[in-house]
Amino acid sequence: MAWSRRRPGAHVPSSTRLAHRAAVAGSLALLPLAVGCDAGGEEGAAERKGSRKTAAVEVVAPADVEVIANLTGCKVTIRIEATELREGACHTETGDYLITTFPEERYKVTWLDSAAIYGGTYLVGPRWAISAEPAVLQPLRAKVGGTVRRLRDSNGTTAP
Repeated sequence: MAWSRRRPGAHVPSSTRLAHRAAVAGSLALLPLAVGCDAGGEEGAAERKGSRKTAAVEVVAPADVEVIANLTGCKVTIRIEATELREGACHTETGDYLITTFPEERYKVTWLDSAAIYGGTYLVGPRWAISAEPAVLQPLRAKVGGTVRRLRDSNGTTAP
């Protein structure tokens, strides 16, 4: 039986279903990149000038320390280069902050669990985290997206 001439409702081999799902997933992964692109014509420029709203940019995993630093407007200095994470320091007029990226989400979860011992406030996205004072994190969130998370220290108190 030729798979290209199957009847509606006929059995589809699992390898064919997986290949189809992979192709669809690959197409969907590129969708945020395509949606974010703009030809930059005169109409687009007029709309941007007339619009007072600013949308947060979501950093798409896998995030890169240098990409996030560029989006936040800093020249980063890499402090840690390891298998589980990369960390860079940023010094700006707004304040200092650390950008940490992870090759897998599970490393980020472990890192945040460990950071909870010390408390603090973090801006967290897919496979990345930014640690800084809360006043510094809000402007950064407008640039890179993410969620602000307050972690409690081992005594149950939240760091200032």
